[in-house]
Amino acid sequence: MNTINSYIKNNKQRFLDELIDLLKISSVSADKAFKKEVLNTADFVLESLKKAGCDNVELCETPGYPIIYGEKIIDKNLPTVLVYGHYDVQPADPIDLWHSPPFEPVIKKTDIHPEGAIFARGSCDDKGQMYMHVKALEYMTATGNLPCNVKFMIEGEEEVGSESLSWFVPRNKEKLANDVILISDTGMIANDIPSITTGLRGLSYVEVEVTGPNRDLHSGLYGGAVANPINILTKMIASLHDENNHITIPGFYDKVEELSAEERAEMAKAPFSKEDYKKSIAIGDVYGEKGYTTNERNSIRPTLDVNGIWGGYTGEGAKTVIASKAFAKISMRLVPNQDWREITALFKNHFESIAPKAVKVVVKPHHGGQGYVTPIDNIGYQAASKAYETTFGKTPIPQRSGGSIPIVSLFEQELKSKTILMGFGLNSDAIHSPNEHFGVWNYLKGIETIPYFYNYFTELHQQK
Repeated sequence: MNTINSYIKNNKQRFLDELIDLLKISSVSADKAFKKEVLNTADFVLESLKKAGCDNVELCETPGYPIIYGEKIIDKNLPTVLVYGHYDVQPADPIDLWHSPPFEPVIKKTDIHPEGAIFARGSCDDKGQMYMHVKALEYMTATGNLPCNVKFMIEGEEEVGSESLSWFVPRNKEKLANDVILISDTGMIANDIPSITTGLRGLSYVEVEVTGPNRDLHSGLYGGAVANPINILTKMIASLHDENNHITIPGFYDKVEELSAEERAEMAKAPFSKEDYKKSIAIGDVYGEKGYTTNERNSIRPTLDVNGIWGGYTGEGAKTVIASKAFAKISMRLVPNQDWREITALFKNHFESIAPKAVKVVVKPHHGGQGYVTPIDNIGYQAASKAYETTFGKTPIPQRSGGSIPIVSLFEQELKSKTILMGFGLNSDAIHSPNEHFGVWNYLKGIETIPYFYNYFTELHQQK
């Protein structure tokens, strides 16, 4: 293992060049216009796994985009690590807010990333972090340092709900059999404060449509006499939170786990500066549910947010109309014990019930997933902690994430194994936003750290 740093040093430029080539492919799974690019990205991942040392690599067809499966089995008596990642990315919109084209990667220095960061859609979420595992495998196979078996399952629909993965996993339990699942699709507190994500929020994503008159109307002739769907929609959305920013949907909090004072005190030990937080996203003050800190609001509490809203005339200049329809996309981040299907039904029933008779409301569920908590007393977590200690020189802090990886709970249900979330991104990396980036240091640090996980996990597994 002492060869890892020299291997990275000797191959640094190639590792960066390969990732940049991967990031040039616009694999936006949400938009069918990018279908060819998504499929090209799948081919890129497949070839990369072959070159990295997998003995068996397959493009597995699904009802949607293919799943790339690869494996390197050295001894069936040794433990098996299953690596999960995704090759699809979020849409790049709004394009005009990018400082450089989203699919023309550039490396630029920043205050947080003095060694440079790769600016491109998908650089951190999740191509850069997924590709760390491919390069870590390359190192272990090229130098004879692979201590156990490894399997890869890289999908192309994570950003749109992983529907095909939900179809694939139950049908391939034997193929995917493993002793631990390893994912890098999360982050850490800071480059000098490593952390391991121990919890993820669930997700319910819906779209709502409010319809008033049968056509757009002249706002002078009809204004004040006909319900305006945009006005109605905004009032309905506003009513979903009370004065304490508590969600008003009946039954929404019935299964929410309340953490003990001791657990909340442990969370509070993580370094956090409210002033730095506000400065980093240019806000005047924080905002959220009364009675909880910022770090609690974005990790252990459920939320409801409007992700997009539109209707009427939005072009240049003025057009005085009352729109026939108004729309919004709404996501709810959920905590463990909240079932996303139950929450979706609660939302639908409530939203339809508060609509005035002057409009018609349709709620269209999109996708969702369960929350997840992994215990810190299992050998997977312990191996990850020792790996970070080795490369960072300090023990990582366990922390819950506000994000969602819906398929993690599916893995535990179907494959009966724990998931370890070893993320190397930062909150400031602007995932899902214009100017997404991933630090060069973070990318290489992930490649350095991951092989140690394999080593420690194998040792701990054999001691059981």
